Parts: sequence; structure tokens; C-alpha cells
Amino acid sequence: MGTDTVRAGSADEAAERRREQRGWYFYDWACSVYSTSVLTVFLGPYLTSVAKSAADADGFVHPLGIPVRAGSFFAYSVSLSVIVAVLVMPLVGAAADRTGRKKPLLAAAAYTGAAATTGMFFLGGDRYLLGGALLVVANAAQSVAMMLYNSYLPQIAPPEERDAVSSRGWAFGYAAGALVLVVNLVLYTGHESFGLTESAAVRVCLASAGPWWGAFALIPLRRLRDRRSVAKATGEATAPGFRQLAATVRDMRRHPLTLAFLLAYLIYNDGIQTVISQASVYGSEELGLGQSTLIGAVLLVQVLAVAGALTMGRLARIYGAKRTILGSLVAWTVTLGAGYFLPAGAPGWFFVLASGIGLVLGGSQALSRSLFSHLVPPGKEAEYFSAYEMSDRGMSWLGPLLFGITYQVTGSYRDAIISLVAFFVIGFVLLARVPVRRAIGEAGNPIPERI
Repeated sequence: MGTDTVRAGSADEAAERRREQRGWYFYDWACSVYSTSVLTVFLGPYLTSVAKSAADADGFVHPLGIPVRAGSFFAYSVSLSVIVAVLVMPLVGAAADRTGRKKPLLAAAAYTGAAATTGMFFLGGDRYLLGGALLVVANAAQSVAMMLYNSYLPQIAPPEERDAVSSRGWAFGYAAGALVLVVNLVLYTGHESFGLTESAAVRVCLASAGPWWGAFALIPLRRLRDRRSVAKATGEATAPGFRQLAATVRDMRRHPLTLAFLLAYLIYNDGIQTVISQASVYGSEELGLGQSTLIGAVLLVQVLAVAGALTMGRLARIYGAKRTILGSLVAWTVTLGAGYFLPAGAPGWFFVLASGIGLVLGGSQALSRSLFSHLVPPGKEAEYFSAYEMSDRGMSWLGPLLFGITYQVTGSYRDAIISLVAFFVIGFVLLARVPVRRAIGEAGNPIPERI
């Protein structure tokens, strides 16, 4: 009878874990529409056009009196949003550690981002400063929310499930992005039949991501459970804000191999994030492609990313997550090299480039997240994932900054896009040198058969 009770309890725990996992997937479903429709497709070209309409005769705008080439304003705004996120994340991470209550903080970040995104409906005329401000708020809020969201992974999935769970989360996000992009494409291409100008249609597409984000965020907020914090359970004091960040970094020095992985991830993920945020600008400004073509290309990326994330999750079970990620970095390098030579005004070749990006995009990010979860010492999920998100977002200003400076100096988006190859090459070399099996053991976690 005792054995039956244990089995029933285990079955109940497994059912509850699956319920939480399904709820966790839906935050990717909620927020990925912002990343896809707003950041990747519409906002870059549209905010660039708004900035150009406000530019002087030499093509410069002057936020706070600083001369900025209008074509670089979007890239600089993305960089600023990341810097703001880096300043806020340690404060939020420390609060999560002290209280053990991630859900209220996740809700605050999600709905701040959703509100800022909804406000993009009012971005018109020459209001480039409004667009930049809303982008900074929405992008920073998204970063903080993702920090909290990612920290749930080691709590809701045992080691043998994490590659699959992480990959499914990314697949959910890309599926949502594809679905909403179809609606966006119908609205944008047929805007006249809906009684809208082209500008109004773009603003509706931008703003609609906000209510979607807010509505579907309710599902994970209902299903995820807060756990008692380790600090509360042990009576350990947690320092506020940046003192906690400094304490986390000091603790991570006891796990140098975890830090080595973070450095590699910091480098190659910066390249990934910059490609995501700047690809539409490259397509519209350098290749002369129309908005409909860009939407179609990003839609193709979303569809293929679903299959790519799930396929790379399966490959990780055969070859291990590290080898699979290294293979994806080679594919990123080849894809960007090919992108440099794309002929202008040739949408077919741009779709080929989009296919290459889609097949490796989701998997490289999903497996990086699950691999890091094995390197987190038990009981330190929130603070270590805060450091992970700092690596995810904290250096992601460097790629857009390099992209913007390269364009400002050379006047060529081709030179700007090829400069990003360095992130993938350096990231590959650094990751290849990390002995992940030893890193997992030194973190105090069981070592999976394949890693």
C-alpha cells in the first residue's frame, strides 16, 4: 500500500510538472510576436523611415543634440534598450531571490512591455523620439521578463527533459510568430481594402503585438508555481540590487567553466540577436526589397524555425547539445557570408538566406538555454539565470553598435552585415574549449548520457 502511495504521488508530480511545462511554453507563444512582428519585421524599416522624415539636409537627426545618421537610429535605440535592461535586471533578479515570488515580477515586466508595444500605434509623422523611447521600454521589459521565464526551466524539467522542453518552448514562440505574421501580411498588403493607409497598417501591426502579449501571458501566470527561495529557507541574506549581482559573480568564480560557457554564449548570441534585429533593415535599405517581401521572408523563417528547433532538439539527443550548437554556429557563418553577396532586388535569393537562418535560429538558442541549465548549481536558479540573461542581453548592444558604426563609417549595409561573422567565429572557438561534462559535475549536477 505504501508503494502504491509513492507511485500515485510520483504520477501526480509528473502530471503537475507537465501542466507547468505546457503553461511555460505559452509565454514564448505570448512574447515572441513582439520579437517577430515588431522588432524583426516592422519597427526597423518603419522607425528608420520616420527618422529620415525628421532628418536635416545631411540625413542626420539630433536626439538630445547628438548628431545621428537617420539610418543608424534604430540600431542605436536597440543598443540603448539593452543597456537599460542590464541596469534593471540585477534589481529584479535580487528581488526574485529574496522573495521567491517570480510570478508578480514576470507579470509586471510582461505588461510593461505589452503596454509600450501597444503605444506604438501613435508612432507617426516625424515622431522618431517617441518610437525610440517605446522601443527602449518594450525591449528592456522583454529582457527582464525572459530572465525570469528562463529561470523556471531547471525547476519544471529534470535534466533528461530539458533539451526537449526548451526546444518546444522556442517552437511554440516561432509558431505564434508565423501565425500573427500571416495576419499582418494580409492586413499590410490589403490595407487599402481595409480603409487604411500603408503607415496606419504598419502601426496597427506594431500595436497589435501588445494585446497578444498581454492576453496569452495569463496562461503561464496561472500555471507556473512560485517556489520558496533558498535564501528564505536557509536564513541566508540576499543583498539588494547590484550588491547581489556582485555576490553572484563572486560565487560564479567558484565555477569557472560555467563562466567560460557564458563568455562563449555572450559572443555568439550577440551575433544572433543582431541578425534578428537588423535583417529587415538590410533587406529594405541595401537590397531594395519591399515590406511584403520582408514579411514573407520572416514568415518563412518562423515556419522553418519551428521544424529547426524540434529537429536540433532530436540531434542533441544523438550527438549532444554542445556538438549540435557548434554545428549551428558553422551554419550561421556560412549563411552570413552568403548574405553579403546577395544581389539587390532579387527576393528569391533573400528567401534562400531566410531559409538558412530559420533552420538554425531556434535550435541554437533553445539548446544554449538547456545546456546552461545543467551548469547552474542547485538552489541558485534565479541568480544564475539573471547572469545568463545578462550575457544574453548584456552584450547584445555590441552587435547593433558595430552594425551601426560600420554603416555610419562605410555607408554600406553589406559591410555592416559581414562584420557580424566575427561573433560566430569567436563564439565557436570559445565554446569548443569548454569541457561541459566536467562543468556539469563541478556544478553539482548529474551528468546526462548525451551532452
